[in-house]
Amino acid sequence: MTPPAKPRRARDLQRRSTLAGEAAAAAAEVETALHHPTDPARAAFFDVDNTVMQGASIFHLARGLHRREFFTTREILGAAWKQTYFRVVGVEDPDHVAQTRSSALDFIAGHTVTELEELGEEIFDEVMAHRIWPGTRALAQLHLDEGRRVWLVTAAPIEIAQIIARRLGLTGALGTVAEHEDGVYTGRLVGEMLHGPAKAAAVAALAQRERLDLSRCSAYSDSSNDLPMLALVGDPVAINPDAALRAHAREHGWRIRDYRTGRKAARAALVAAALAGAASGALAAGLAVRGRRDP
Repeated sequence: MTPPAKPRRARDLQRRSTLAGEAAAAAAEVETALHHPTDPARAAFFDVDNTVMQGASIFHLARGLHRREFFTTREILGAAWKQTYFRVVGVEDPDHVAQTRSSALDFIAGHTVTELEELGEEIFDEVMAHRIWPGTRALAQLHLDEGRRVWLVTAAPIEIAQIIARRLGLTGALGTVAEHEDGVYTGRLVGEMLHGPAKAAAVAALAQRERLDLSRCSAYSDSSNDLPMLALVGDPVAINPDAALRAHAREHGWRIRDYRTGRKAARAALVAAALAGAASGALAAGLAVRGRRDP
């Protein structure tokens, strides 16, 4: 019996996730020093928020941009409310997603790529560098020392993801891609945020481009939202996991690493999904900014 076809809107959401992943893979930059790894078929993929860095990178970025009057408090609160509603109600209607994305990106239109990149460098030094988890950084360095390439995979803007990867000496980064024309942001994303299935699509596209054997690759995340990405590789690892990911990892015999103190881990389990998830998701929708560069 032929399985029933997916509803048109579900297919459209899947298509946009795939487009986001392919765009992220196409925009990924590789450090020249790592063009010839000693183990070219193997790589490692690291989520960023609460995996590599304490807290949400997009939240740290947003605070820094707000202090520099990149946008107003009213604009960010409006985006946060729309994203909170989306996450709490659980609506996956592509039309609703499109409206939220369009509204959240209105205030980005008109800013330049150079502006965000320069501010991102400053903000990394100010508030991100000291929030890198030493344990996760050591894991990434171990992969590099063994001749494997290491990519970050995050819903944060690809410009910011690349800054973090470069500062940590990693191979490159996959992040949310948005459109710009002549170096000025249009306010339109390419596909969707790099989140959930879109991350898996990005990793798969990059693996094909770089001729990686995913069965010999590793992936690290703190969130059950990243199960599609973790399921792609032969060595999935839960880092500072939420309750759902911890349970899944135990059931399937995955490695678990927790670099939080007991107090932090308990607090994260109680509030991360309800507060940080909604807030960082809203900011990601509002700040995911990267586009196609003109030749």
